[in-house]
Amino acid sequence: MRGTAELAAELGARPAFEFLLGRHLDANPRPYTLTPADLADLMAALARPAPPGRHPARGPGADMIGRTAGLLVELYARVEPSGWRLGDRPGRDTKRARSWLREDLDALEEFTQGYEGPLKVQAVGPWTLAAALELRNGEAVLSDAGACRDLAASLAEGLRLHLAEVQRRVPGARIVLQLDEPSLTAVLRGQVRTASGYRTHRAVDRQVVESALRDLAAVHADGPLVVHSCAPDVPFALLRRAGVTGVSFDFSLLTERDDEAIGEAVEGGTRLFAGVVPGTDTALSDPAGSVMGVRTLWRRLGLSPGLLAEAVTVTPSCGLAGASPEYARRALAHCARAARSLADNPE
Repeated sequence: MRGTAELAAELGARPAFEFLLGRHLDANPRPYTLTPADLADLMAALARPAPPGRHPARGPGADMIGRTAGLLVELYARVEPSGWRLGDRPGRDTKRARSWLREDLDALEEFTQGYEGPLKVQAVGPWTLAAALELRNGEAVLSDAGACRDLAASLAEGLRLHLAEVQRRVPGARIVLQLDEPSLTAVLRGQVRTASGYRTHRAVDRQVVESALRDLAAVHADGPLVVHSCAPDVPFALLRRAGVTGVSFDFSLLTERDDEAIGEAVEGGTRLFAGVVPGTDTALSDPAGSVMGVRTLWRRLGLSPGLLAEAVTVTPSCGLAGASPEYARRALAHCARAARSLADNPE
């Protein structure tokens, strides 16, 4: 039988539902008590093409660290009570993470037949990964400079292979690579705690951090690279020097101390992904109100209003992994309306 999404796209949700229900009842002539309208709505939601993403509720291996650990080449991780820890061989946790990734890639390929356009591929960046993954002794990879280099190299190779696989499955895609680095500021400031919790790991030299990120950028040299951090004091200047195309951040955490770095980033051609829409279920304001702070920032920096639509993308503040599907749809639609408001009325 043809795919549900294809049938729904051609006939419409309700006729497709009625057709499938009729086929099912013909094959199973038993009495049923059904609520067709509710089921039709459910089928329509399920049939709507939606690219797969991380779904942490599935368990270890679907979370952001486990998902990225499954991409590593010649490095393997397993789940311990304290978190993800590197091991000698691929165990069930690594296999589970890779299995879910394959399933999601299969779904992506099915729902994007004939698609041409941008497609975001997301992974945890090398420094947040180094702060979260443990060595065999229970301390973070961040505690060992050599282990950090090995991890970054493994991640770079894993991402290279993953991006090639996504491109093979969706040949019309223009891939945008996003690296999530919520721990980057803590790594630079020496604020990542040791296993005991009583001390912190030494701050990593900014040039070392920049070099590792530049090596990751080289993996996707032909396409845009966005680094996301929902922590305060995002290092805009460092990311710009590392070759990042865009920086994604929680707009509510900006202070006037960030003005100079943001102005330099915009003038240098770095795109800003301004997180102005809440990432978890809540009431949403009117779209124009959501981007009022962006307009205020632009005036304060003295930048040309005409640059605003070209330099800023409106996004949720910190992903939608914790949102309900219904709210996620509303939030993304709200982002689109807010962006349109920004383009139509930049001043």
